[in-house]
Amino acid sequence: MPMPRNQQICLEDTPYYHCVSRCVRHAFLCGENPITGVSYEHRRAWVENRLLFLASIFSIDICAYAVMSNHLHVVVHVDLEDAGNWSTMDVLKRWHKLHKGTTFTQQYVTGEQLPKYVVSIVEKVAKTYRERLTSISWFMKELNEPIARKANAEEKCTGHFWEGRFKTQALLDEAALLACMAYVDLNPIRSNICKTPETSDHTSIKKRVVFAREGYQSKMLHPFVGNPKKDMSKGLPFRLQDYLELVDATGRIIRTDKSGSIDVSLLPILQRLNISTDNWLAIAKEFEGKTGRVVGKEMSIHSYCESHHMHRRPSRNSTKLLA
Repeated sequence: MPMPRNQQICLEDTPYYHCVSRCVRHAFLCGENPITGVSYEHRRAWVENRLLFLASIFSIDICAYAVMSNHLHVVVHVDLEDAGNWSTMDVLKRWHKLHKGTTFTQQYVTGEQLPKYVVSIVEKVAKTYRERLTSISWFMKELNEPIARKANAEEKCTGHFWEGRFKTQALLDEAALLACMAYVDLNPIRSNICKTPETSDHTSIKKRVVFAREGYQSKMLHPFVGNPKKDMSKGLPFRLQDYLELVDATGRIIRTDKSGSIDVSLLPILQRLNISTDNWLAIAKEFEGKTGRVVGKEMSIHSYCESHHMHRRPSRNSTKLLA
């Protein structure tokens, strides 16, 4: 029996999640219709732009993403601490970028003098909005629904655009996070859409490379802050250079369909995370197929099962691949 969504996403376990949404009418929804020859490639830009726009409003950071012809991958980080520091005004201004809110919230934002009971109502509403702005379910809803309406209007049709609800995977440790991000960034190469990461349109890896060439990191994406250390800044616990080199080397192996080891210069990051090169290549190619709804090392999954009082482990877990 499927686990309810509110049990699949537990920020006490991890703030990192892999989300996947798939289309119902196959590749031509965001690619080219093989029957009519009509191209809907421009819709991939719709999805990418909406995704990055929402990241500027929600307290949810984008670690990696890939907008494919018939599905979307995104790895997110939920920042509850940041959202907790927002004032009522901050919350309302953010929410009003998405929705009108209520008459009272509009009046509050414009600075009108309001009775105390109205201010109390506004603060309660803002509390609800704050919770929504840290919710992955609300994030995906605000992403998928507008895209579906826009696509249906373009085709002059009705019906579902996305295939049911989005799929989530909890990424319990650094190894799972790194493996999932690389899998997402390498999706176009694995699908033979492009030859190199920096030429893979509508992906986070291309955006990171573009900004890295200028000597800095994209503010639209969750930053790399280096290897874990005391009092480190918020961000991904890896060096950007290490990650880009690792993804590039893995992409070359996947593209040429060769077996064997990754370049020796890339071993340190895998050694630090205790991932064998053979297992790295396997999971970089088939992360979804090799993993279930929670991903991590043996100890991470054991702790997860204990905290959730689970007698049986999640099916198809990735313990062996990340060991």
